[in-house]
Amino acid sequence: MLVDSHCHLEYKGLVEDQSGVLSRARDAGVGAFLNISTKQSEWEQVVGTANREADVYASVGIHPHEAGGHEDLGREVLLRATENAKVIGIGETGLDYFYEHSDRLTQAKLFRMHIDVARETGLPVIIHTRDAEEDTLEILEDELGKGAFPALIHCFTASSEFGRKVLELGLTISLSGIVTFKNAKDLQATAREVPADRLLVETDSPFLAPVPNRGKTCEPAFVADTARFVADLRGVEAAELADQTTANFVKLFSKAAL
Repeated sequence: MLVDSHCHLEYKGLVEDQSGVLSRARDAGVGAFLNISTKQSEWEQVVGTANREADVYASVGIHPHEAGGHEDLGREVLLRATENAKVIGIGETGLDYFYEHSDRLTQAKLFRMHIDVARETGLPVIIHTRDAEEDTLEILEDELGKGAFPALIHCFTASSEFGRKVLELGLTISLSGIVTFKNAKDLQATAREVPADRLLVETDSPFLAPVPNRGKTCEPAFVADTARFVADLRGVEAAELADQTTANFVKLFSKAAL
């Protein structure tokens, strides 16, 4: 069984045929889905899908792109949203200095608030970081100094040095379809080196369809293509990688009933 540890089932390209999307993924061997939210207005729909579909789980959080519209979101609002039984993660949150749709101080403030809630609930923080390695590490190191919390870097595309450092901090790394791209040699090298018990796979659908589906709307079913590619990179059988990444998901997202 595979798990798509990061997908956006409510986004255009998937939501119009959500039942078909889920059916095709199940046929491809995907046994669980983590439906990710990026802003408060999505929470009801994201959690609603998880409540309706037994194998779908949900996260609640604010993407750094949306931080500017959520400056006044209090931690109690986020904390209450985690009480639903199908909410198993916090995020996605983090820092994005590539687009900077929200100012950096606001992004950092909300990132830290998500971590605070994760520390209290024990739910993993799902971290987005782009062109912000130094500040992401600084926040992680500072917050870990205040007390442990579970976390992962989703859709990992950062430097190998950043990868080594977040692994040293105890985080998990999740690989998307980007790892299958021809120009992703550095990422492929990192993918070979991630410890087996710290690795997840995801689609980030409807974005980033892996080879051989590049150019198409990405679907959770395509996590099987990414998993096969990563298994080949690492010199293991696809079934072994599927079993390992599923076990890792269950360990990290311990609230999931898998």
